[in-house]
Amino acid sequence: MGLAPPPPTVGVILAGGLSRRMGGGDKSLLTIGERTLVQCVAERLAVQCARLILNVNGDPARFDDMNLPIVPDTLADHPGPLAGILAALEWAAVHAPSVEWVVSVPGDTPFIPGDLVERLHEDRRASGLPLVCASSASRRHFAVGLWPVSLRHDLRSAMVGRGTRSIREWAGPHGLAEASWPEDPVDPFFNVNTPDELDRARALAQRKDFP
Repeated sequence: MGLAPPPPTVGVILAGGLSRRMGGGDKSLLTIGERTLVQCVAERLAVQCARLILNVNGDPARFDDMNLPIVPDTLADHPGPLAGILAALEWAAVHAPSVEWVVSVPGDTPFIPGDLVERLHEDRRASGLPLVCASSASRRHFAVGLWPVSLRHDLRSAMVGRGTRSIREWAGPHGLAEASWPEDPVDPFFNVNTPDELDRARALAQRKDFP
């Protein structure tokens, strides 16, 4: 008997940051070939999720061609990816009330695996822990994770009441499992933070063994 399919999951692309190492601006709108980084992420994630939303701040019109719900941070001053996760959990509770899970992926991670959501749910169930993040090359990627909508109030309390800004700091005490992927031929969680990394991503996308 095969494994049970993953439960319906809302996907959120986290693209609300300030992109300081790229000199500011919308890093996720930089291109690899004919597609932007965020389009690469959306194409891979949409088929794995019941709903897909985009966490961005500022004028939403610059993402009109994505045809996705735009969900800005609900906390001020760009407090980081944890704020995007909070915004997604609160959005899901209102707009997708039958969905109990949100998966988050940064908008600068164009090579995410096609089995991301399935594997995160499998490893969550196998571990018995409520939260799970992805890993590759012996490194955990805390912004690529699976989060229960039921923890939205806890997360808001942590961010507003205790000033929590680290995903690891918030998730760790709840119990955080890890789902690991090989980094060959391409690290599926390679992310673009600098111009050199953008050049490397463009080169990786041209490889014949690109997944």
